[in-house]
Parts: sequence; structure tokens; C-alpha cells
Amino acid sequence: MPKTRIAVAGAGYIGQAHLGVVRSSPSCTLSAIVDPAPGAAALAAAAGVPHYASLEELVSKDPPDGIVLATPNQLHVEHAMRCIDAGLPMLLEKPLAPTFAEGERLVQLVERSGAKVLIGHHRAHSPIMAKASEVVGSGQLGRLVSVTGSATFLKPDHYFDDAPWRREPGAGPILLNMIHEVHNLRMLCGEIVAVQAMASHAVRGFPVEDTVAISLRFASGALGTFMLSDTAASARSWEQTSQENKAYPSYDDEDCYVISGTNGSLSVPTMRLKTYPRPEDRSWWKPFEQGVVGMVRDDPIKRQMEHFGAVIRGQAQPLVSARDGLANLRVTEAIVQAAKSGRTVEL
Repeated sequence: MPKTRIAVAGAGYIGQAHLGVVRSSPSCTLSAIVDPAPGAAALAAAAGVPHYASLEELVSKDPPDGIVLATPNQLHVEHAMRCIDAGLPMLLEKPLAPTFAEGERLVQLVERSGAKVLIGHHRAHSPIMAKASEVVGSGQLGRLVSVTGSATFLKPDHYFDDAPWRREPGAGPILLNMIHEVHNLRMLCGEIVAVQAMASHAVRGFPVEDTVAISLRFASGALGTFMLSDTAASARSWEQTSQENKAYPSYDDEDCYVISGTNGSLSVPTMRLKTYPRPEDRSWWKPFEQGVVGMVRDDPIKRQMEHFGAVIRGQAQPLVSARDGLANLRVTEAIVQAAKSGRTVEL
């Protein structure tokens, strides 16, 4: 069977990650790179594929079987609409749109047209997350009661010097980082129906927040708390605990989520499990049975690319649909609104 031809639009950090996995894919092959930046031509030459400055040029000269849209956030809707018009299946990087309102219009177009769209929440393809969701869904923890989570890490000064827009509203860890966590929390605990938040920029003093404390209510009645900071010298983040992205040092004694139910708790990603052996033992006076849930580790971006190829070929439905991406954006915007207003935001 010939390999599925995939073009990558946007040759920045995440675009280059997609380039790497599609080039090593057993079922897909890189057909072209699309990016007007001068450095993109050199990347295309090194990969031995054509370089195009625009989506229009790509579609007119050599339309692929599918395309990865890793272009700047503010161009996601415009570029996605062009791909829908051209009949191109797409892997659209998160967030699917800069705002919920724009995202809602895009989702309506996707659903009307029947376009094949996979949103790039790559952690949805993590085998760690799949196993954790399986444990929660199995009922081993009992009825879900609470989740505590954190994404606390330290971005160095040059991160902001290299891209000054990161200091300004529209950036900040809520919009740049929390959307990943929202999808993970929805996978583990179900839909989020209300949020509260308190934000601070006391450490850096930028116009945008650097630390946020978040409270969540889930449709099941479970409650959650989440600490988010990009100025905390801490390893309690997915990147520094999951061992999935080798660019980050990792610490196998740290967790970033603890999910608790009426019969036990699961810590993720160490997958430490504590449960009561019998219903009559459910008491803080009684010991837990303790263990570690077996699982594998693998690159979720690689797995995402294989899944995208299957979506293009009609062998699978998108694991993260456009409507899923919209739900993540809605919660993220609600956190911003709650932090500004000091009020509970119902979803």
C-alpha cells in the first residue's frame, strides 16, 4: 500500500516535531513544507521535499492526502477554512481558534461540510493517559470524588526575551499551557461545568499572569483544584514527569495528578494505586492495598500521526474532534474570565 502523503504547514517548534514523526512513519510520508519564512526552504531541502510559501500554492501544484496545520494561532481559522474548501483532511494544532466565538463558527463549518479534522491535543494519544482513564472508568476507585493537579515549572528569562509577545495579554500560562491540562482533566474526570480562579503576576510583574490557582466542578459532582505557574521552580508538570518528551529532564518520584474516589486513589503518571481490599475496610483506620498499574511509555506525537493517517484513509474517526477542541477552549476562556471577575463561571 502506498504511504499517505502529508504536508506540514508551519515550520516552527511544533511543526518541526510533526516533520520528524511523519518522516519516520511506517504508514505516512512527508510531501511538502508550507511556510513563507526563509528558514522553511532550508528545512524542505534537507528533507528532500518541495517548499511552498502558501497553502494556495500547495493546493494548486501538489495537493497532499492530508495536512498538518501548525501555523500561528491567529491563522488557524483562516487556514482551516482554506483546507476545508480544498477538501484536505487536517490535523489542526491546538487551540483550534484564538477565541471560543471563532472556534464555534469553525466547528459549525466542519460539521456541515463533513470535513476530516483532528485537533492536535497530542496528550490524548498518550498511553499513560489511556491507562489512567481505563483505571478510572473501571470503577476501581469507586465514585469519583476529587482530582488535584499541577503544572508548575520555571520558564527562563530568555523565553520572554526571545518573544516579547509572551509578556502580554493573550499569552500567559492559562492560554499557552492550561489548555493541555483541560483536555487531560476532561479525559480523566469528565466534563467541567464550573470554574473559579485567582491569578497573580507578583513574581515577574508582566501584564500577563504567571501563577493561577483554579477550582473546578465536574458534571459528576466531583471537585478539582489545579495549581498553574510558569515561575515556580518545581517539577510537578506533565513534561517533567511523563518522560514522553525527551527534551525535558524528568523525575519519576513526582506526579501531576491525583484522582481520588470513594474506594481509592490513582497518582499520574507514576500510576501508584491505593485501594481498599473490601467494602468493609473503607476507613482511614484501615490500610490500603498498594500497587503500581502497569503501562507503556511512547511518544504521543508519533502515535497522533499514525492516527491521523488512519483518519485520512477512512479507517478511524478523530480521537479529538473539532467539538472536543472547542470544549477545551471554552473551559480555558472561562478560567481567564473567572480570574478577571473573581466570580464562579458556569459552563
